[in-house]
Amino acid sequence: MKNNVFAKSILSAAILAAVVGGGLYLEGSTLGKVQAANVAQSGLPVTHSVSAGIATATDFSGIVDRYGAAVVNISVVGKTHKVSMRSNAQGDDDDDDNGSQQDPLSEFFRRFGPLMPNMPHGQGGGNGGVMRGLGSGFIVSHDGLILTNAHVVDGAQEVTVKLTDRREFKAKVLGADKRADVAVIKIDAKDLPTVVLGDPALTKVGEPVLAIGSPFGFENTATAGIVSAKSRTLPGDPSVGFMQTDVAVNPGNSGGPLFNLKGEVIAINSQIYSQTGGYQGLSFAIPIDTANKVQAQLVKYGKVTRGYLGVYTQELDQALADSFSLKKTEGALISATEKDSPAEKAGLQPGDVIIGFNGKTVEHASDLSGMVADVMPGTSNKLDVIRKGETIKLSVTIGELKNAKLAQNDDAKAAKGRLGVAVRPLERDEQRQSGLSKGLVVEDVSGAAAKAGIQPGDVILSVNGVAVNDGKQFQGMVQKAGKTIALLVQREDAKIFIPVDLG
Repeated sequence: MKNNVFAKSILSAAILAAVVGGGLYLEGSTLGKVQAANVAQSGLPVTHSVSAGIATATDFSGIVDRYGAAVVNISVVGKTHKVSMRSNAQGDDDDDDNGSQQDPLSEFFRRFGPLMPNMPHGQGGGNGGVMRGLGSGFIVSHDGLILTNAHVVDGAQEVTVKLTDRREFKAKVLGADKRADVAVIKIDAKDLPTVVLGDPALTKVGEPVLAIGSPFGFENTATAGIVSAKSRTLPGDPSVGFMQTDVAVNPGNSGGPLFNLKGEVIAINSQIYSQTGGYQGLSFAIPIDTANKVQAQLVKYGKVTRGYLGVYTQELDQALADSFSLKKTEGALISATEKDSPAEKAGLQPGDVIIGFNGKTVEHASDLSGMVADVMPGTSNKLDVIRKGETIKLSVTIGELKNAKLAQNDDAKAAKGRLGVAVRPLERDEQRQSGLSKGLVVEDVSGAAAKAGIQPGDVILSVNGVAVNDGKQFQGMVQKAGKTIALLVQREDAKIFIPVDLG
């Protein structure tokens, strides 16, 4: 009798564990069938026995077996000032690419390769010494076309590709695009294994993903995680909407593929957010559709041509949307237009919000950058714009992006009256140096402006889209404003709207 009671207790505990803890599946039981049905309806992959939770463990071994051979190890030899670990999101020691100031967070965003294990800064010592580094890549054509990161081969004098069967080939760099951080290299071989490319647009946040690469020189290492977010704009890279994951990637993973559960490559691992240079749970990858467009141009023309609009944009938040009387926090807010740019010629103004480009919805500032970049220079394109609460349509002839400056997102600081700022007009020397004819220099900050991030030295150009000419006019506009205002501020070479909550 006691044994029966004991047995029933164990069975009851087991069923409770299955319901609460999700750790037990009773094969063939009613409970097991219900669990299987629930998981099937959820649309989640079933790769192990179904448990009581709504998610399941994932086995990536099939992907590694089938496509691991198409992931290659890339070793480079180059000069130390070029082939090195990057400490910012630009991945470019020069500022030629965009001329922008480094974002305060940039020092923690790293393009994580190439580096050899136990080789801190190369051989030969000093600037101009020789450095040997490692990165990763993957084969996209049977005759030896390989995709990797531009910063992996930047400045490389010799590139060697090693396959999983231990064959080694000297590679030729067909082209590299620093802005997208994509490079195409070629080895002389045939009948090579290749990966299959997927569609990043179909990827969902929370979806499991797999990375294969050579972290710290450990070849063909597989690590897994989930997609943490999509369309991330990083400091210095406003034109690329990165895919964020929590996959463990480290120096040497640069250029390696990111697979979905179907075994399709959906992105190229490119950057990490790190205070140490190693993995800290924030990894960023270039969507494969972006890389594919770059590859096509590099192979055909040896360079990449991008469309150019000539606007400085920023993301909308609720405070900015309220300031401009917008119903949604969607679109690309223009903080400035470049002189003689296509945007200026088309009539775009600071304070305009671009919500559509050639019939496509613009939800984020990075969306606009990508759409414009894909357009052939010299073509006419349609813009849907919200200006002072009204929707208007404009036509713009897109130019060619060369070394035009990209938008930059600065942080800020702000001290008298309702707003909390003491201002003065620009002096003649300041006007000449800044190129501004009007504006008010912030001398002291406190209160609401300080909380919003206004800093001494900032130049206030407008309030809610209306240009300011003198202190009296400025004070009057602040007093008449509602609970929130948007200040257009110039700081050094950048213009940015800063929303201020006046309470």
